[in-house]
Amino acid sequence: MKPVIGITMGDAAGIGPEIIVKALQNRSIYEQCNPLVIGDAKILERAVQITNSKLAIHPISSVKEAACQYGTIDCIDLNLLPADLPFGRISAAAGDAAFQFLKRAIELAQNGDIQAICTAPLNKEALHKGGHQYPGHTEILADLTGTQDYAMMLSSPKLKVIHITTHVGLIKAIEMINPDRTYKVIKLAHETLTRAGKENPSIAVCGINPHAGENGLFGNGEEEEKLIPGIRKAQEEGINATGPYPADTLFYRAVRGDFDIVVACYHDQGHAPIKVLGLEAGVNITVGLKGGIIRTSVDHGTAFDIAGKNLADERSMLEAIRAAIELAPKV
Repeated sequence: MKPVIGITMGDAAGIGPEIIVKALQNRSIYEQCNPLVIGDAKILERAVQITNSKLAIHPISSVKEAACQYGTIDCIDLNLLPADLPFGRISAAAGDAAFQFLKRAIELAQNGDIQAICTAPLNKEALHKGGHQYPGHTEILADLTGTQDYAMMLSSPKLKVIHITTHVGLIKAIEMINPDRTYKVIKLAHETLTRAGKENPSIAVCGINPHAGENGLFGNGEEEEKLIPGIRKAQEEGINATGPYPADTLFYRAVRGDFDIVVACYHDQGHAPIKVLGLEAGVNITVGLKGGIIRTSVDHGTAFDIAGKNLADERSMLEAIRAAIELAPKV
């Protein structure tokens, strides 16, 4: 049975509607899933005109009304925006709508009506002007699902990386790493890939220091103190986790196929290899949300400067939808 993927429209003043329409012109998406947009039907109609698409917009109020066929975009129409919403401008209405689209998607996922959420970009300033004081999608998802322990995962066709720490300075990141967090991120990686149908996924943990410390030669024993106890705890539970490995060779080995996913210790350690493999193919994924909700996202912003000009590249949206299909719990 094909999963239902809920695609949120994001900030309608940006390129979200355009990249959704362009992505859903791809017949192979409908062969792998039933895509469903949560947004505003009239804004999607405008995007169809801008992109010279022949797709039809099908406004619906519930998932059971979806046509689920190529050539038609099913849209749960919240009808929150004016048809003439200006492109490329900060708008409180668009910021609030982006929040409401995501809120509805979370409700649908919690009810089992959709199997994963794929988000088009929102604008943080517009979100705040719309009355929602969150840094971004991830924090909204965590708050509305009551989630404390979650992690950022990046995916490209050849490499998956999950992070112990993300948006903090390097010194702070190393301070924040501890055996419990290491264990929890390993477990999140295992649970996410297992739910996606990967049997006994192989998880490789990256070292903190050069050469993963080389038995105390580099650093102050951070691997032994912060990583190895967490790895051992995971192993005792039957999780196929190993490491820590030197970062300078681990990512090469993972791309070669030796491991299913890499646990990175800090932001740039994990992000740089993914970005080198190609920005257009990178996907941002939030894992660990309560209820097993999977959320994938494009790896770019609202691009206000090109919104409404039919210049937006849909490849990251295509990859985000494909990642949602891959990671969605099998039904």
